[in-house]
Amino acid sequence: MTSNYNAEFWNARYGSEEYAYGTSPNDFLVEVAGRIPPGRVLCLAEGEGRNAVFLAEHGYQVLGVDASAAGLGKARRLAESRGVTMETVMTDLAEFDIQPGYWSGIVSIFAHLPKDLRQRLHRQAVEGLVEGGALVLEAYTPQQIALGTGGPPVAELTMTADTLRKELRGLDFEIAREIEREVHEGAFHSGPSAVVQILAFKHR
Repeated sequence: MTSNYNAEFWNARYGSEEYAYGTSPNDFLVEVAGRIPPGRVLCLAEGEGRNAVFLAEHGYQVLGVDASAAGLGKARRLAESRGVTMETVMTDLAEFDIQPGYWSGIVSIFAHLPKDLRQRLHRQAVEGLVEGGALVLEAYTPQQIALGTGGPPVAELTMTADTLRKELRGLDFEIAREIEREVHEGAFHSGPSAVVQILAFKHR
């Protein structure tokens, strides 16, 4: 959950006791999580851990990656409070490489990154999935800027279904839709929201 990859910004946002985006998982992830094959799941820009912990509760071996030490510390505490384990890696996503052919699932929830970095990460995500592996993504579209209910302040950091079909070429898309829906995830995502949702699978 990031609109840039500045660790100082995110450490400040995650610095309070309260969870900035809540402790409940993302609605779209809940909807489609059962389609992720059993095994290892990578959660990109995982922040305070709400989605990774949810997946760990459902038996997945989860790695959460984020640039914020404060966020990942809260993720580990959330996992402990729920009686599950997850691995974390604190790193700038610009310095992170996705291991090829390794992941049953890759999850990207509101991971808004600069275009060049996003394109590189998405190419690696396609290569990173095992055959039959699933990619789950939700992000804000350019229409979100006018709504002002969360997400990045500039359209360049948003995504569209057409853009993602190109960036994730090599996957079979089961869901690729742009919709407006109510998002209520903590203090920073709240209200009518314009989003793109992706569920796609690696060719067998």
